[in-house]
Amino acid sequence: MITHRKLAIMQGRLLPPVDGRIQAFPREQWEQEFPRAAAAGLGAIEWIYDTYGLGANPIETAEGVTRIGSLSREHQVAVRSICADYFMDFAFVRSTDAERAVRLAHLEWLLEQAKVLGVTRIVLPFVDQSAIRDGDDREAVLDSLRRALPAAQAAGVELHLETSLAPGEFALLLACLPHPLIKVNYDSGNSSALGYKPADEFAAYGARVGSVHIKDRICNGGTMPLRQGDADLDAVFACLDRLNYAGDIVLQVARGTAGDEIAWARCNRAFVEGYFN
Repeated sequence: MITHRKLAIMQGRLLPPVDGRIQAFPREQWEQEFPRAAAAGLGAIEWIYDTYGLGANPIETAEGVTRIGSLSREHQVAVRSICADYFMDFAFVRSTDAERAVRLAHLEWLLEQAKVLGVTRIVLPFVDQSAIRDGDDREAVLDSLRRALPAAQAAGVELHLETSLAPGEFALLLACLPHPLIKVNYDSGNSSALGYKPADEFAAYGARVGSVHIKDRICNGGTMPLRQGDADLDAVFACLDRLNYAGDIVLQVARGTAGDEIAWARCNRAFVEGYFN
């Protein structure tokens, strides 16, 4: 069976939504997530760094990082990854050279904070408003990541790319970034929404998959509870098994009833664990 240290949850999913947002840093209640994750039998939280949480996110200060570490040790719930949704609002694509330089400096700062916290990977989303749409975007992403690599190496932190690119196009992008710190964040829900097939995706870049987000979505539609959308989760886990995948799996599933988050997380944890019996 999968160990709890490998099964994580996206931050905020253990609390009611804030300001009607599906995913955002929970500014007022983030400390509560550690005992809630432990109660749900989960071993890690994927931290969110976004614009909504700016000024309240403890990852921004030395005192905050110390508090995160203290709660992590107290409840035996690790923080090993950051989902950097900040770079959806301040994207590396469709930006001026000056804007990109400022955003790159911010990523370098975040890498330093990750190192202090003991985080081993940052997920960079290139989806929705930050999606790679054309050749210019592709070159902007390649340039940004190449320039970020020295800071990633110094911090010892991997950069995991979450994109909406088709399997072949994503493989071509990765071929231009052969560095071992550049990996793939595979998102089962995003792939199903785009109509991609797990077998095609893992054949194209499976060896570069470093982390996994598990959710379900309807093709060309929104997020649904697991098994109610179009994600072929049987195929996803079969592909992971063939790869002997040993990285984290992060629950990013559709929300259940507000106030019942711990029970919902337990249910989804048990579903995923079923693939590892």
